[in-house]
Amino acid sequence: MINVTVLPITESNLKPGTPLVRIMTERLNGFAAELQVHFQNKFSDEKYGQELVVYISYNSNYTVRWKIVNDVSQYIQDEVTKRCADLGYIQWKGFELYSFRIYQQH
Repeated sequence: MINVTVLPITESNLKPGTPLVRIMTERLNGFAAELQVHFQNKFSDEKYGQELVVYISYNSNYTVRWKIVNDVSQYIQDEVTKRCADLGYIQWKGFELYSFRIYQQH
């Protein structure tokens, strides 16, 4: 089984607690949880020891974007690309990690 982690990333310069930010953060957390479950099920037969880490966030137009942040096989890359495209998510082309916060569900 492959270890899958999907992390929602939000901008750090937004004021937390405002209704829109709260709703968008909750939505992003939900999208991340759904993707994680999907990929865990999809890759449950893959060889043990591999890991998949995906970041998701909003772009400036509030479209969900995604990026694989570790080395994975081409098959896994293709499956992630296909699933995210089916969901209407766009590929995240580079980013400055220092300007974002990672929120993990507890």
